[in-house]
Amino acid sequence: MSASFDGTSKISSVESNEKSKKYKEFIDKEEYELRKRLPRKLPKRKTDVYVTRKTNFTSQLERAQKILDSENEVYIHGLGAAINQAINLGLQLQTNGHGSVEIATHTSTVELVDDLEPQTDELEPDTQSRNNSAIHIKVYKINPIKVELKDS
Repeated sequence: MSASFDGTSKISSVESNEKSKKYKEFIDKEEYELRKRLPRKLPKRKTDVYVTRKTNFTSQLERAQKILDSENEVYIHGLGAAINQAINLGLQLQTNGHGSVEIATHTSTVELVDDLEPQTDELEPDTQSRNNSAIHIKVYKINPIKVELKDS
């Protein structure tokens, strides 16, 4: 949603939410087929791990640990039902770090778009938007402060 100075973005957001509620109430499975689009992803860096519920947790942990071993930080992204798994992954990396790893979290809301495909020729295709929670976890190595004692 783009920002505008005339205040319409807030109104269109409210209208969009009301429209989504109407669709949820009036979608007839015989008239429309709901197709969920993939969420927009942030630009993928080599330090990003996108967590899904379908991917094996051990595989995700090994991949994130491998990145953390070669880099100073790894970013874990989870959306919707994968938030718990993303949190568990971050905490597991912190536990495996034995005090040399810290985590920082950021939460956000992501707008998702669904396509409503008509099942009859009389209806027009349409879209609906909905919001979903997301989490972004930065797991990073902390550098221990070395204290040097001078001889007096």
